[in-house]
Amino acid sequence: MNFEIIRDITNIKIIAVGNSIREIERLRKTYGSGRWRKLKEIASIRLNDGTICEAELHWYEAHGIGKKEIKIKCFL
Repeated sequence: MNFEIIRDITNIKIIAVGNSIREIERLRKTYGSGRWRKLKEIASIRLNDGTICEAELHWYEAHGIGKKEIKIKCFL
């Protein structure tokens, strides 16, 4: 599902770091080595059909690499 982040609510929390991430090997193979973290936040998003809502987003992030694989975990 494609979406656009309209506004971050900045309630960012770290879910996992380093080897506690289940997909750490795939992340390192695909994007490179780094200090990988899995994070979550609540943000306002716009869906493809124009609907605006709040959702919990999850993504992976590493210093120097940035946010990767942002996905909607649930709608609020």
